[in-house]
Amino acid sequence: MTLLIAADWLSISINLLTVILVIVCLLLATVVMMQRPKQEGMGAAFGAGLTDQAFGARTTDVLQKGTVYLSSMFFIIILVLSIMISKRQSDNPTLVSSADDSSMKVESKEEPVSDAPISMPNVPEVPSAPTPAE
Repeated sequence: MTLLIAADWLSISINLLTVILVIVCLLLATVVMMQRPKQEGMGAAFGAGLTDQAFGARTTDVLQKGTVYLSSMFFIIILVLSIMISKRQSDNPTLVSSADDSSMKVESKEEPVSDAPISMPNVPEVPSAPTPAE
């Protein structure tokens, strides 16, 4: 009974962390794209004045700190998720992955191979080439 409850909490935690990971990934992509490179590339598309008004004059510092925090969260969540998924698979070895799904298996309708010798049809022999006489 306790194994079943632990498995349920583990599955719920894995699903919750996966949702959080997707949100962190989207935020990280947004923060990275908002940063102004030295050549004013993609940062200029969002408007230099817009980010200055939203975050103040120190926009670059805020975005750099956000990138560091979000990337740290990304790697920590990935590490925790990998540990939790391996724990779930070790606790329940009968867990079937999507690649091994029984609905994907096709049963063979061939008869089993027997050990009986195979008889070859009567094929006429081809005469060999004459050997030159010495």
